[in-house]
Amino acid sequence: MLEYLVLASCIFFIAFLLPWRGRRYAAILGWAAMVLFLIAEIPFYLSQNNILYPTIAILAIPFLYITARRLLREDPAVMALSRASAVAFVIYAPFGYYEPLGDWLIGVVTSQVIWLLGLFGYPVSLLDWNLIGKDFFKIEIILACTGIQSMAIMLGVAAAVPTTLRQKVLAFLLVVPTIWILNLFRNVFVIIAYTAQWFPFLPEIASNGEWGYESFFWSHNILAEGGALIALVAIAYGLFVIIPDLGRWAADLYTVYTGDVRALIGREQARTG
Repeated sequence: MLEYLVLASCIFFIAFLLPWRGRRYAAILGWAAMVLFLIAEIPFYLSQNNILYPTIAILAIPFLYITARRLLREDPAVMALSRASAVAFVIYAPFGYYEPLGDWLIGVVTSQVIWLLGLFGYPVSLLDWNLIGKDFFKIEIILACTGIQSMAIMLGVAAAVPTTLRQKVLAFLLVVPTIWILNLFRNVFVIIAYTAQWFPFLPEIASNGEWGYESFFWSHNILAEGGALIALVAIAYGLFVIIPDLGRWAADLYTVYTGDVRALIGREQARTG
């Protein structure tokens, strides 16, 4: 059921890219399906002791309200944000919805991760085409471990505003090789930290009942997620340098959303006061 929400969001955002009168409504439906998916995934992420995505899901509710209102007015900054999301979906969809292509990408990442681990003197076993084993521990490489989502998002950001061919090429070279390499090292770090039990701390908040899971929690859910966020911010800054109009667009988005949040808070205070 949840995968259909993602698929619906993808279809609506692709429809937004088409030149027709109802494109703003397609964007609203795309954002709504995405937010519903995030909310529906909260129990799963909480079961994994992951607090980042549940927090994003809660914050997405007022975001959806403001975004829908602005799309109805065809606000240029929010229309550009929807274009960025639509382009990201176009890039991600072939890997996410055509299984042979997604499996190919997973297989490439798995083989390169194993090669890097061997290079670092940390040999592991390939238990299945995408399952890495070491001692008693197993880690499965899935599509989320390939970095394709981050690449799609950042390339979508680069497409939010009109760009020259030179800017497009430089943006691609900044985003794809950088995220690919960083993601490989991210996987290597998580696998070593988990299988070598580097972080067996605070089981009361980091354990899911599985022996040794604490090291996976701290390495994957906290350190790797935090590091990925910092890396994406740095890449976004690089995109702003390559494409100066992105900085102006980001400033417009900040003005739009902070202004509307203040207005909402002000109306709520007036109502309750």
